[in-house]
Amino acid sequence: MKTQVAIIGGGPSGLLLSQLLHTRGIDSVVLERKTKEYVLGRIRAGVLEQGFVQLMEEAGCADRMYAEGFTHDGTLISYGDEIFRVDFKHLTGKPVMVYGQTEVTRDLYEAREKAGGKIEFNVEDVVIHGADSDTPHVSYLVGGEARRLDCDFVAGCDGFHGVSRQTIPLDVRREYEKVYPFGWLGILSETPPVNHELIYANSSRGFALCSMRNDNLSRYYIQCSLSDSPSDWTDDAFWKELKRRIPQEHAETLVTGPSIEKSIAPLRSFVTEPMRWGRLFLCGDAAHIVPPTGAKGLNTAASDIHYLYNGLKEFYETGSEEGIDTYSIKALKRIWKAERFSWWFSSLMHRYPDQSEFDLKMQVADLEFLRSSESAQKAMAENYVGLPY
Repeated sequence: MKTQVAIIGGGPSGLLLSQLLHTRGIDSVVLERKTKEYVLGRIRAGVLEQGFVQLMEEAGCADRMYAEGFTHDGTLISYGDEIFRVDFKHLTGKPVMVYGQTEVTRDLYEAREKAGGKIEFNVEDVVIHGADSDTPHVSYLVGGEARRLDCDFVAGCDGFHGVSRQTIPLDVRREYEKVYPFGWLGILSETPPVNHELIYANSSRGFALCSMRNDNLSRYYIQCSLSDSPSDWTDDAFWKELKRRIPQEHAETLVTGPSIEKSIAPLRSFVTEPMRWGRLFLCGDAAHIVPPTGAKGLNTAASDIHYLYNGLKEFYETGSEEGIDTYSIKALKRIWKAERFSWWFSSLMHRYPDQSEFDLKMQVADLEFLRSSESAQKAMAENYVGLPY
C-alpha cells in the first residue's frame, strides 16, 4: 500500500490525526497492534481541555460529546478539615469537558469507518524504515502475512512501549524521567457521583480523587503503595479507605457499589527530545507521560496532534515545511509547561514516603496560599483548563 501519512497506533491521538487529515483530503492509514474491542475496553482519562474540544469539533466528531458530556466550571480541593472551590469559569472564562476517553475513541472510530478510513488491526512486528530519508516506509505482519506501507510521513502515536520512539537513534534522543514512589488504585462503579464536580483530596492517609463518567458511572482513586495489587483490595476495603480521605460531608453521602473495573496505575513524568526525526513525528505517550493528577495525558496528546496536523496541512496545501520543521520545538514548549503543572499538583496533593515535618508544613502552606489567593487559583485554573496552543 501507499499513503501520505502512516499513523502507528489506533488510540484517540492516532484516530484524531487521521480524521483531521481526512477533512483536508490528506490520506492516511492507521496501524493498531490490538483489536478495536481491546482499544475501546481501555479505561482512561475523562477531563478534556477546551483545545481538545475544539479539535473534536474541527474533526466533525463533537455532537455526542456535547450531548452526553458534562461541562465543569470548577473543582473542589480538600486538605485536613478544609475544603475550597477553584472556579475555572470565573477565573479564565473557560470550563472543562468531562467525557470519557473511551467515548472519544468510539466517536473517532465511527467517523473513520463512515469515511472509509483505512485501519489495520492486529498488526505485529512493526518496523519503521528510512525515517531519516524522503521515502520512509513501514513493514509489519497481519496474520503472519508480511505487508509494506509506503508513505511521505510517519506519525508515531503508539504509546510509551511502542516502536516509534525506539526508532530514533540513542545518540539523537535524550530522555528525562521522574518516577513517583506510589500508584493510584482506581475503580469504576455504576453509582451516581458523590459530587457534580471533581474532588481532589489531600489527607494524612494519602491522596484521593472523586471523578465521574456520567450520571450513573463514577471513577474513584486512592493513592496506594507500588507493591499493592488490585487483588489486595476488596471493594469494601476500597470504599472504607476512600471515605477516610475525602471530606466528611461527602463521605456521608457517598453511594457505594460493586466495582466493574479495578486497576493500579504507577505514576511517572517522562519526556523525550526531540519529537521529530526526519519524517517521523512522535505524538502523545510515545513522547511524554504525565502523572494523572492534572488530567493532562490525553490533552497533551491532543496538543501534539494540533501542531502536527497544522504542519502537515500547510505542507500539502502550500508546500511550506515550516510547520513540520518547527513541530518538535512548538510541541515541547507546551509539553514542559504541562509537565510542570502535573508535577506541581502531584507534589501538592500526595503524601511522599520521605516527607519530613518541614515538608508537610510547606505543603499545607502551599494549599493555604492556593485557597486564599485568587491569583494563585487563576494560575492553577489557566493550566487546568489548558494553556493556549
